[in-house]
Amino acid sequence: MAPSKAAAPSPLKPISSSMQNTTSVRSPLGKALPLRKPSIKEAKPSPKRPAQREPEQSETNSHKAKRQKVEPDYDMAEQMNRDVQNKYVKGKELGQGTYAVVYKGHLKSDPNHIVAIKRFKIIPDMKRDFGIGPDTIREIKYLQELVHNNIVRMYDVYATKDETINMVIEYFACGNLEEMIHSKMSYGLADIKAWMGMLWRAIYFCHSNFVLHRDLKPGNLLIAEDGELKIADFGLARSFAGPDLNMTATTITLWYRPPELMFGAKHYSGQVDVWSCGMILAELLIRRAFIGFADEDMAAETRQTVLGQLDLLNQSLGTPREDNWPGVSKLPDYVEMEPYKAPAGKGEFRRWFSNIDDTGLELLMWTLTFDPRRRPSAKQCLEHEWWQLEPRPTDKEHLPRKRNVDEKHVAKEIGLKPGVVDEKFTGVARKLDFGGMK
Repeated sequence: MAPSKAAAPSPLKPISSSMQNTTSVRSPLGKALPLRKPSIKEAKPSPKRPAQREPEQSETNSHKAKRQKVEPDYDMAEQMNRDVQNKYVKGKELGQGTYAVVYKGHLKSDPNHIVAIKRFKIIPDMKRDFGIGPDTIREIKYLQELVHNNIVRMYDVYATKDETINMVIEYFACGNLEEMIHSKMSYGLADIKAWMGMLWRAIYFCHSNFVLHRDLKPGNLLIAEDGELKIADFGLARSFAGPDLNMTATTITLWYRPPELMFGAKHYSGQVDVWSCGMILAELLIRRAFIGFADEDMAAETRQTVLGQLDLLNQSLGTPREDNWPGVSKLPDYVEMEPYKAPAGKGEFRRWFSNIDDTGLELLMWTLTFDPRRRPSAKQCLEHEWWQLEPRPTDKEHLPRKRNVDEKHVAKEIGLKPGVVDEKFTGVARKLDFGGMK
């Protein structure tokens, strides 16, 4: 029997350890065939990586210390708030009221850029979800949104560690329009045209952005260094509401409040601001509040009521009724005033306002129309032909303005609670004998 031949290793199986040291194998033909020499990679095992040295405790602490120096211990919002606060240097206190304190300040990078810093106090009974009153939120919101040459500019707003809100606004050293009216400085019809043009441009801008101011009065119209008139105090402002939403009627200072709000209207539009503008125009002309009480007219408690104001409105402009204002009797708080007086005509207005031309008088009467649907819009007031007639409006650089106003007056102008309806008017308006003007 022939000797058995050794089986050749299968290529699918690894070479056994006994064969790894051989240099050749015998083929089926009896010839010795050299084996493939193992490559260097196969022959030599890959060197082991040296073990990494564990950092010592001192090195770990030093790395942590470096990271702490680079990364602040407060979040990005706090960092941004701190950056804004560091832009300004808060100076001396100008004055304070119940709800705010006003400081004089300046830019840290430019000491000549003077600003007013209004710090709102946190009143416990005013706290809401945000910790501040809704009037403060309104003022900040609308001053951020409304940027116009005739609206006071808010530069920044920031919070402090004592949880107070600080608002940085323009500094007005020339007072307001109310001080100008009651001062001994003289001004003419051209100056009145310039001031009213600035006011109506600002109101038109607000209404175009669907915002009602709802507290227009001479005290809220500030005068800048360059003569520009600017609206301030947006604490009672609000956006236009849809027909399904009710709006408050207890807004706008009483002397400048339109009759529809005194009768409790829950839906209204920009015509409420137009009525206030008409009252301001009348006050500029006679240098006194047009419809307001002097000390001898009524007791103080009566002067501050809506009925008291309606009574004087009835004596001056006439009695609001269905024949001159369709639908007025359906307003929630409507009362028929007595005795009845027919609506004031052009002859009565001419007696009260003798220092304005007929075209301007027509515009004034239009703005003081009882029915808000017949009252003009701010755009229609700007398009009125009165502006094209002589005298033309004075350039703002040549407008009269007070110089070196006491800083306490600056604090008084911007230091009150936003939107406060100040109805304590004593000794301001002259007594007009409406009953004697038949």
